[in-house]
Amino acid sequence: MRVHEPRAGAGAGSGSGVGTGSGSGLGTASGLGTGSAARGTRTKPAAWCEDPYDDALRDGRGPLFLRREDGWLLPLEVERWCAEPDPADLSVLARCRGAVLDIGCGPGRLVAALAARGHPALGLDVSREAVARTERLGGLALCRSVFDPLPGQGRWDTALLIDGNIGIGGDPARLLRRLREVTGPEAIVVAECLAVEVDECCEVRIDNGRGGYGAPFAWARVGPQALHRHAEHAGWARRTQWSVAGRVFLELAPRPQPSAPPS
Repeated sequence: MRVHEPRAGAGAGSGSGVGTGSGSGLGTASGLGTGSAARGTRTKPAAWCEDPYDDALRDGRGPLFLRREDGWLLPLEVERWCAEPDPADLSVLARCRGAVLDIGCGPGRLVAALAARGHPALGLDVSREAVARTERLGGLALCRSVFDPLPGQGRWDTALLIDGNIGIGGDPARLLRRLREVTGPEAIVVAECLAVEVDECCEVRIDNGRGGYGAPFAWARVGPQALHRHAEHAGWARRTQWSVAGRVFLELAPRPQPSAPPS
């Protein structure tokens, strides 16, 4: 096993426009109910639905890695994902406002914590085990890709890309452009990145360290400056940056559009 680099960064009222009327697709009653839209499935990339990933979430522990083609391994912090939110997570939760979409929610610690704080919150993950674990914690989750049609599209107030999920799809700018479509006009994105400066897209697969592998897929890893560049290209501006316990986060807001010249 070779590990050469640090780990990846591995309540709204009705005014939010998400989660009340039937048009949101999220049920009624509590605002983020358990209607059929929340339980449906769409695109499920095979890589994150393979046994090594689901098995680790089911057990609540690793070992689990992302393996690059050259044999480099990135440890995945399954135990932290399955634990209560830590101080770094709490710093993220404190910045969330309104209705929150957690992209790549994993076993659901942030979704459950947000729901306990009174936020309408929905987790997205392509792993059925991740969705099931989120629901067992009392959160609401959908087994779907962020690139699929989503409930409340265009009305989410906060989007989260935590635990390295800025890497989804291997193209951070494309992912962030998608979030411009998913979120409202005054929304924020809170994204975690590496503490070191890197800007990499590569092919990886899930590896359990015992000979079990998932299918290959594209993944990206970025540091603060690279994330800032990708965000600007996608129409986001960096509002602030902070770090807790070695983990680095950026808060992004929609970049103001230039004013049209007077006619």
